[in-house]
Amino acid sequence: MFLRTDQGFDLAGGTAARPFGRALAVPRRLGPIERLRGRDWTPDLGAQIGSGDWWRGLATFGTLIGAVWALAPGIMPLTGATPAPLAGTALEESRALAIAPLAWGGDTGHRMAANDLVAPLAEAPERPIVELNATLGEGDDFDHVLMRAGVGRNDARAAAGLVAQAVTLGDIAPGTRIALTLGRRPAKTVARPLDKLALRARFDLALSLDRGVGGLAMTRKPIAVDSTPLRIQGLVGSSLYRSARAAGAPARVVESYIKALATRLSIGRDVTAADGFDLIVEQQRAATGEVRLGELLYAGIDQGRRKVQLVRWDDDGTPSWFDAHGQSERRGFMGMPVAGRITSSFGYRMHPLLGYLKMHKGLDIGAPYGAPIFAALDGVVQGAGRSGGYGNFVKLVHGGGLASGYGHMSRIAVARGEHVRQGQVIGYVGSTGLSTGPHLHWEVWRNGQTINPRSISFASVQALSGESLRRFKAQVAGLLAVKPGHTS
Repeated sequence: MFLRTDQGFDLAGGTAARPFGRALAVPRRLGPIERLRGRDWTPDLGAQIGSGDWWRGLATFGTLIGAVWALAPGIMPLTGATPAPLAGTALEESRALAIAPLAWGGDTGHRMAANDLVAPLAEAPERPIVELNATLGEGDDFDHVLMRAGVGRNDARAAAGLVAQAVTLGDIAPGTRIALTLGRRPAKTVARPLDKLALRARFDLALSLDRGVGGLAMTRKPIAVDSTPLRIQGLVGSSLYRSARAAGAPARVVESYIKALATRLSIGRDVTAADGFDLIVEQQRAATGEVRLGELLYAGIDQGRRKVQLVRWDDDGTPSWFDAHGQSERRGFMGMPVAGRITSSFGYRMHPLLGYLKMHKGLDIGAPYGAPIFAALDGVVQGAGRSGGYGNFVKLVHGGGLASGYGHMSRIAVARGEHVRQGQVIGYVGSTGLSTGPHLHWEVWRNGQTINPRSISFASVQALSGESLRRFKAQVAGLLAVKPGHTS
């Protein structure tokens, strides 16, 4: 069967019959112009190479190229006037004002360019002096900093020795900038001599070194410093921390302030937006304009119905917070004496070595061998030595009928009768005595009876008396007399 589109028939079928009333189409003869219009004069020259259409396209291409060539206009060069070459003074002036290599000079003017009177140098001359800055790094030696900056070894050591006469070199703060002036040297094979040196050795002292006839000489320049504390007050508002920071208190000071208040009240529950905060910070103001803030001295909060006034006091070398009456109160829970995880809790358990059910009178805390063990509270060492299955054992008495013990130590760091502070290292984790591995056995006794170390809370009150109390009250009066420097 054939399709109509293949054979030009109207219908597909097996016969030549057509519908009645239709006539067969008879093709019409085309004239010469119509035949020319029906041909493709620009075929693809990349296909059917060698065919009639291809040759016809090639002829069209050649005809077009020839027509373009024949009709193209001629291009004739334009001749312009050529300036006369410059010479003499005119050449020197043009070189002085034109873009030229840097070797010809960098300034402008009639006498800038080199002429026949200029004698070339064998080498560039050195600058008579060199001024530079050096910075003291963390753990850096003073003379090494100078030598890295280009100072000779002898001058660097001499300068360090002079500075050490005024201030301990190790006390110079890291980041201190040292201004140096190096003089002319006799030859390029030696270091430049140190002519001048200046630095801020302390907040209240500047030093300068100058070279004289007899060598380097040091000059001390004391700086007047005002040590009046800074007092900051304001309302708590929506956030105590943000309000204190907005009032001008540094972040570390605000953190210390909140920690101090947390020993007497709950910051989240007891402090309201209408309360007023009051803090006093150490401050040093130098005559040169620098300001340096130190530790928090006073933490207060006014809640209308009551005032909390805490003063930092470190008469015995350990800073503590006392109220305005000279009393210190501390509340909380015992902290973990070693960094680790609890491997065995308080109570009855199957003993790992003895193999029967036995009361475990403390906590076992797994930790790496040699890890430091800290005192859970302030106390006195009642015993420090070997104690049967506990191995190396330390017992502390904390007062108020409270005591704590630490067993299986690899090494003991305290002695019997020694007073220890909370957080002080008393020994190191080990596996002595009846132990299956390195860990700390921690026991706590109250009035001679063992209790769970994690369940005990403590409250301690310390009061000043005598001369300490008089000096403390004088300090409180001085702090409260400070006028606010920032208010909000």
